[in-house]
Amino acid sequence: MEQYIKDFDKVLKKQRALETNDPLDRLIAIVNKAKEDIRADPSAANTSLAVLGKSFKSVSNTISEEQKELQSSVTKYSKALDKKFTADAMAAINPHAFDNKEQILRKTIALHYIRQGNFEVGDMFAKAKMFDIVAALKNNDLGPALEWATRHRNELEKRSSTLEYKLHRQRYLQLVESQQTNEAIAYAKQIGYFGTRHKREVQRLMGCLMFIGRIHKSPYADLFAPNASDDIQHMFTRDYCSLIGLSQESPLYVSLTVGTQAMPTMIKMATIMKAKRTEWSQQSELPVEINLTDDTKFHSIFACPVSKEQATEENPPMMMTCGHVICKESLQKLCRGINSHRFKCPYCPQESMASQAKNVYF
Repeated sequence: MEQYIKDFDKVLKKQRALETNDPLDRLIAIVNKAKEDIRADPSAANTSLAVLGKSFKSVSNTISEEQKELQSSVTKYSKALDKKFTADAMAAINPHAFDNKEQILRKTIALHYIRQGNFEVGDMFAKAKMFDIVAALKNNDLGPALEWATRHRNELEKRSSTLEYKLHRQRYLQLVESQQTNEAIAYAKQIGYFGTRHKREVQRLMGCLMFIGRIHKSPYADLFAPNASDDIQHMFTRDYCSLIGLSQESPLYVSLTVGTQAMPTMIKMATIMKAKRTEWSQQSELPVEINLTDDTKFHSIFACPVSKEQATEENPPMMMTCGHVICKESLQKLCRGINSHRFKCPYCPQESMASQAKNVYF
């Protein structure tokens, strides 16, 4: 890929060179010079016009050559890309992926539009409230968010959230930055509630009062980070969605992101299978492992130690009385399909029955 990036930079460099040395500017300069020559010596007008014609022709030929060279580079680069990326994305698409899952798909799309503020797609007052608070935060209005965080203090503390503290901290810093000393001192009482958990930082917040008027040249300048507002918006969205049972990111966005990451591997696998005339028969698993980024991993994956297969909704992990966990299908094979039949655990001497096993949820 590095070679393609270098080739792209070359094409871009040629284009910018043409933009810098504008052909029209060159033609205008030639015409202006000819006008000055004619004004200076009207008797030499024919000569000046003849020179102008030759210059026009020379510049036109130069422009034509430069454009041809640029077009040639673009064409070569385009062909190189087409040659490199010959994979057919349709080969990795499963047309039956959403069979009997229309309701999940509709819900995912509806929630995505609601998150964007298009509330006609779904009637959800809670999301409308969140949208209004986020809009206020973007305008540096912390009031609505503070009111909401204070009202839900207990729920946020159960989740070890620092949202309320961060909001009070940001409001206090706004007062300090705007040199409202008395208001900042009075507001400091609001931060006192968080003194036990954030003792060191609260001490620094109190210390910056001594530098009001020159705070950005003080040892406390780092408290006034330019991206603090964006961080608070992100934190508020995360905690709000968590309290009402929604994921922080749009499920549709996450699905598309994961699909984009997996597509090159899936296309390559589909091409190999087609060449070998084989098919993947496992319905609930992918034929290859897909390496995803950490922000798109949401749950643990259990692989049965007996069958070496990943657990699914139809084949969930089951814990026997001895504490060892295997998948349901392996459990059924061990008990020979009879739930009351006693069998020995594959990993310890203890015996148990399938009816005694319990589902394990990760």
